[in-house]
Order: sequence, then structure tokens, then C-alpha cells
Amino acid sequence: MMGAAPLAVAHTATRPSPAPKNIAIIATVWTYLSHAQHMGDRFLVGYPRHGKWHQPPLKVVSLYVDQRPEGDLSSARAAEHGFTIYPSITEALRRGGSKLAVDGVVIIGEHGNYPTNAKGQKLYPRYEFFQEVVRVFEQEGRAVPVYNDKHLSYSWEKAEKMVADSKRLRFPFLAGSSLPVTWRLPPVEIPYGAQIDEALMIGVGGSDPMDYHALEAMQCMVERRKGGETGVRSVQMIEGDAVWKAGEEGRWSHRLLEAALSRSDSIQGNTELDSRPQNLASNHELPRLVGNPAAYFIEHKDGLRTTLLMLNGAVQDFTFAARLKNDRIVSTQFFLPPTPNVTYSGCLVAQIEDLLLTGKAPYPVERTQIASAILDRCLDSKISGHRRIETPELNISYRAPKGSRFGG
Repeated sequence: MMGAAPLAVAHTATRPSPAPKNIAIIATVWTYLSHAQHMGDRFLVGYPRHGKWHQPPLKVVSLYVDQRPEGDLSSARAAEHGFTIYPSITEALRRGGSKLAVDGVVIIGEHGNYPTNAKGQKLYPRYEFFQEVVRVFEQEGRAVPVYNDKHLSYSWEKAEKMVADSKRLRFPFLAGSSLPVTWRLPPVEIPYGAQIDEALMIGVGGSDPMDYHALEAMQCMVERRKGGETGVRSVQMIEGDAVWKAGEEGRWSHRLLEAALSRSDSIQGNTELDSRPQNLASNHELPRLVGNPAAYFIEHKDGLRTTLLMLNGAVQDFTFAARLKNDRIVSTQFFLPPTPNVTYSGCLVAQIEDLLLTGKAPYPVERTQIASAILDRCLDSKISGHRRIETPELNISYRAPKGSRFGG
């Protein structure tokens, strides 16, 4: 009996990896611990993702940097990684030629020496950078995906125009903070379509740079409610003892404050040597630790009322709590690992990578637009005697995606 014929071995040709997409970075500065360093370096050398070291299939090919102060890293990065620094945004997008020559644009307009207005807003030229990008798109008759770091602009009007331009030219547009996509302790989400009765966020840091992060973190939670985001009817910002009085009057919830504080792992003490846990939700302890509290009241068009409390001196992290229908409380901390690695920025770079590779924004840019606008109008309230301001212009409605995008 003859032996069975040997099995044929299938030889599958190894498919070459697709060529990386070329990106241009448009930055204010690239210095140690700047946003351009945190994010740009991750495009160059990779970052941790899902428990592995991940090298994104993206290649930085051009850079425009607006300022080069002492400690500038842009020249060293360009020399090490082989990209070119151009003297204008237009040249960076065209790589010195006459045509658009990149597959995506990353605008990082944070840090640097820029003026401050009467509202305390740093006048970063994000809108102006974006408009230069748009002009290239208009001249070319085509566009590529764009990411804009943090607020769209310090001005709600400029932010509105940026979103309108992206829709007019039909290019994918993503923006915003790392807080909505960082890890959460515990890793909870508002059930999609839930009825939210009230929500409260606790933040720390200076007005404008850090309260924006807190506002967008709160927005990423409440946008999942039944009916989605409907826009904002009014805003008000108050400060000092008026914040505690507002709590006594029931304008913000002590129960939600307690729930949010329960997620903090940085509760402060009377001194550095006396940092034992305290009942910070009490009327006695919190005012003693917080020298200048601030409360941001946001009334949404569907009736939802949300509050941001900035409590410098009491905690050093960002926490959230909401009361859902049937009296259920959901609370969490938006986890921010410390400098110098700030690994939460890798969570944000992962979203930018998905935008640039798929040509689809993983979540709506309107989230950033509404948070930008709320902050701008709250600062208007601050400088006008802390009065309540009607905001018919914040008629910004959208639906959040069902899938969660947090946690790297």
C-alpha cells in the first residue's frame, strides 16, 4: 500500500505593513513638560496602550513652533527623528512644496508667552492656527483630519466658528482634554440614556487652565443622559463665602459633594504633617482648608443643573458624582498619574491616533465646544459681579457615542 500523499503546506506571503500616515504638528512651544512634549514625544517614540508599548503608525514629518524660549526641544527632536521645522503653518502643511502633503494635523496651542485678558484667559492662538490650516484646505479643495488640544478657543464665538468651518469643509475634527479619556477610579460610566437628576464635579487649579479640564470631564459624563446634550440655558460663577452660602441654600448638593470627595485619594489636612482623613463635606472643615472657593452653576436646556466646585486646598485631584433616577449615586475619580510621565496623555494620544487612522472622530467635537463656551461665559459672569447670565447662544446639542473611550 502506497503511503498517503504529503499534505500541501500553504505559504502565505507576508503582507507589508501599510505605510505610516504623515502628520504635521502645529505648536506654541515644545519645551520640557509642555503639552507638545507630552503628546509630540508619544508620536515619535510610542506610549503604553492596553498593557503594551505601542508605536503608532504615524510619522511626524513637519513642525511649526510659534515660540522657542530657553529650553526649547524642537530642534533636538527634529534632528533626532528626521522631521523638518518650517517657518509657517502653510509651509508645514505643504512640507515646503505647493500642495497639501500631510495626512493629518495636530494643533497643540498650550504653554508659551502670550497675553492675558481681563477675564484671566491666556490668549493662546488656537483659533488663528486653525484658520491658517483651514485656508490651506480651502486653497487645496481638500482637507485632512485635525485635532486641537484643550479648549477650541478662549472665545465661545471663535469656538463656534471653528466647528462650523470643520462641518463646512467636511473634515473630521477632534479636540479637548485628557480627563474624559484617562483611567477612572472606579471604572464606572453613566448608563447610556439614564435620567440624571443632578451632577457635581470637584476640580483644582487656576481659573481657565484647569477649570476647563473639570468642565469637560463633567460634560463627558452628563452628555450620556436621556435625550443627549440639549444646550445651556444659563450660567453663573460665584466665589468666596458665597459658595458655602449657596450650599446651605441647596444650590449644590452636600450629598453629591460627599460622594465625590469619597473618591479622592488626596484629601488635604490642616498641615502637611496633619493630613489625616477628615469630613470635608462638613460646613466646618471645608471652609477652613479652601481659601478661595469657586462654584460654576450650569443650567441645561432640558432642566439638568450641574455644578463645578473648584476647591484648592482641600484636594489635589478631580472627582465627580451624579444622582440618577431612583436615587442612585454614581461617583468616580478621573485618575491623573503624576509628572514627569503624565501617562494619562497617552490615553488622549490614542484617541488622536484613531482619528488620524480612521478619518472619524471617536467622540463629537461639540463636547469640547460646549465646555469651551461654558467656561468663557462663566468668566463673563465672574467679571460682571458674579451675576447669572442667560446663554441662548449656547444652543449646542449632540448625542454622545454609546461606547466608552476612557482608560487607555
